[in-house]
Amino acid sequence: MRRERDSLGEVEVPRRALYGAQTQRALENFAISGRRAAPGLITAYGELKAAMAAANRETGRLAPRLARAIERAALEVAAHRHDGEFPVDVFQAGAGVSFHMNVNEVIANRAQELLGGRRGVYDRVHPNDHVNLGQSTNDTFPAALRIALRLELDRLQPALAACAAAFARKGREFRPVVKAGRTHLQDAVPMRLGQEFGAYAGALRAAGRELARAAAGLLELGLGGSAVGSGLNTTPRAARRAIAHLRERTGHRWRQAPDLFAAMQSALPLTAASAAMRNLALELIRIGNDLRLLASGPRTGLAEIELPALQPGSSIMPGKVNPVMPEMIAMVGFQVVGNDAAAALAAQAGQLELNVMLPAIALATLESAAILTRALEAFTARCVAGIRANPGRAATYAAATLSLATALTPKLGYRRTAKLVQQAYAEGRPLLELAREQRLLPEAELRRLLDPARQV
Repeated sequence: MRRERDSLGEVEVPRRALYGAQTQRALENFAISGRRAAPGLITAYGELKAAMAAANRETGRLAPRLARAIERAALEVAAHRHDGEFPVDVFQAGAGVSFHMNVNEVIANRAQELLGGRRGVYDRVHPNDHVNLGQSTNDTFPAALRIALRLELDRLQPALAACAAAFARKGREFRPVVKAGRTHLQDAVPMRLGQEFGAYAGALRAAGRELARAAAGLLELGLGGSAVGSGLNTTPRAARRAIAHLRERTGHRWRQAPDLFAAMQSALPLTAASAAMRNLALELIRIGNDLRLLASGPRTGLAEIELPALQPGSSIMPGKVNPVMPEMIAMVGFQVVGNDAAAALAAQAGQLELNVMLPAIALATLESAAILTRALEAFTARCVAGIRANPGRAATYAAATLSLATALTPKLGYRRTAKLVQQAYAEGRPLLELAREQRLLPEAELRRLLDPARQV
């Protein structure tokens, strides 16, 4: 162990640790979940600290050699070379102070080494005076979280687009298959299986557009606001230069928020992204449940489609195969909906100049983006792409649905048609047979009107 001192006194820190006293205090205070910061947040904070070091060098606030050492150490953090040095629990001090100081200490100690110094001494590089120069937890944590979440959404959006495209391909493939539609889980008029799958693609694309709008809102950063938004102990030029460096390194058009006070008080861009992910999750749950219904059986259910067989489905029933990917996508969706509720509660808990519940929002939103991305990739590759239609089963249901009689309504009227349907159901007889027997319309016209393929 080594001894370090902070404003509260001495602390023993593991001798080889890159983190320091405040991180050690957080470890002792917050042994809560065993979960650590999301990799995306580590990346984002490393990039942000590197950008601020470069900006402080360019504005003359840090000596070039010192600034370059900090920048190099921060980029190592961003590249995940020191992930083991970030042990702070996700449930920690409000506003993310614990994790922010963890970042500052790791970068300071690594920069110390790069400049020939020893860990824990801080005679060359200090976590607060140098790594955190012109910054505060209150402006950097929200900024880093926006960066991290935007970068996660950059991975989620292509995964979503690929899933929508896979459903669209199935829609074209299944276009010839005529089936019975169902509303209220009851027989309805015929439709094409391809239309059903095309609608799934359309819903996912609409969710993707909502996600893209939310992602655009994350580009505004409150960097430079310092403690409350006033920019105390900062220079406006340094924040602007740091944001320019972030644009160069990531390719995103980050910009400083026009109202730094609002950027620190409000979590609206974060909750907008969370809500977009929740809405996507709701669509995925719904679609996954539809696939389970359509594939139910194989002998006693609908069985209009067949899902890829991925693993045995029972420890007791031999040969049983379950719809495991739609089940998985639903469970992921439930978690995302729960995360959104947590993010919403945390967002409304902000008070006055700061929302201290940001670590909870970080946990919820970054987890949602990560699990949605991986779930969509698996769902698309291992389920959607391999779905097969059962045209025979679908055609049987299409011919059997009593809602075919809807096409007779313009000729016979609603009441007379309803009476025909009720009789057909009660007697278990086909519509065409009864209509022919009652000579309601000419034979050729009856066949044309009651043909499922013509109705779609």
